[in-house]
Amino acid sequence: MITIAGLRDAIAAPAPEAAREARRHLDTLTKPPGSLGRLEELATRLAALTGVPPHVTQPVIFTFAADHGVTAEGVSAYPPSVTAQMVENFLRGGAAVNVLARDCGARVVVADFGVANPIGGLSEIGGALVRCPLGAGTANMTRGPAMSRAQAEAAIEAGARLVMDAIDGGADLVATGDMGIGNTTAASAITAVVTGAAAEDVTGRGTGVDDEGWRRKVDAVRRALAVNRPDRDDGLDVLAKVGGFEIGGLVGVILGGAARRVPVALDGFIAGAAALVAATIAPACVHALFASHRSAEPGHARALAWLGLAPYLDLGLRLGEGTGAALFVHLARAATRVYAEMATFKSAGVDGPA
Repeated sequence: MITIAGLRDAIAAPAPEAAREARRHLDTLTKPPGSLGRLEELATRLAALTGVPPHVTQPVIFTFAADHGVTAEGVSAYPPSVTAQMVENFLRGGAAVNVLARDCGARVVVADFGVANPIGGLSEIGGALVRCPLGAGTANMTRGPAMSRAQAEAAIEAGARLVMDAIDGGADLVATGDMGIGNTTAASAITAVVTGAAAEDVTGRGTGVDDEGWRRKVDAVRRALAVNRPDRDDGLDVLAKVGGFEIGGLVGVILGGAARRVPVALDGFIAGAAALVAATIAPACVHALFASHRSAEPGHARALAWLGLAPYLDLGLRLGEGTGAALFVHLARAATRVYAEMATFKSAGVDGPA
């Protein structure tokens, strides 16, 4: 049985010697020390986390979907019906994450954690939908908690079960993705609580709201924080009061991956908010986290800074779905192949530095 306490107890930082040994190995390869820059840092972190020569052969992207009651406050440029429609698109293989996942050889797991509208055409859609709904979307967090504490726990545990199953099936890198109209408002609220930043500094335009829409969104975040007063030191309380069902599922992916010492590629702002909750529950999980990119959403930079993570890409992305994480798979695979396949000075008969 997977429990949050069990996950927390299983997560620990890698031994310092593991990173030192990885760096020593990289310095024996036919190149000046450190000349591959952050690719070497990435290889070092992957090797230290896994404890073996790293490899990325079976990446899995978890794209979790749910709706948010806060959309009633006019915080999104799109209606809630889009969440279900995009799930259908994922299952047909037509979304950006599907295209990028095919390009990097990743499998996409699409899960319904609380989509409010019916997901149609499942008999005709080729992809398989994982069902673990916790309700028809969260409650409106400007008027009270988004969900109960029991629902928050259930979301985390469901996400952890899915990632554990994937790892048991051979997944050697897992990545986070999301879909949910209104979820950047929830992510903004989580980020404001955990980092202590002002609502206006961590709230962006999400799906592309205009100036008036942005002001409504900031106001919704402020009201949600004032009504609920979430405890920044209690990740479950933060998730329950101002989070989302799919965000809770991603917290479970993060904790499950960290517990099994499998690298977790974070996507953008929503994944960053999930990571804030996860790190509040189990601080050592950050050692398993790899920030694939920096989102154009302003709150994402705040979240990454609080987590102590430097993004590997900065492409102005703000789509979610797991798109940035899919691009990162290429970098991770390149880093592991450098680590495993480059010749050493000795094996290649090349003179080392004088």
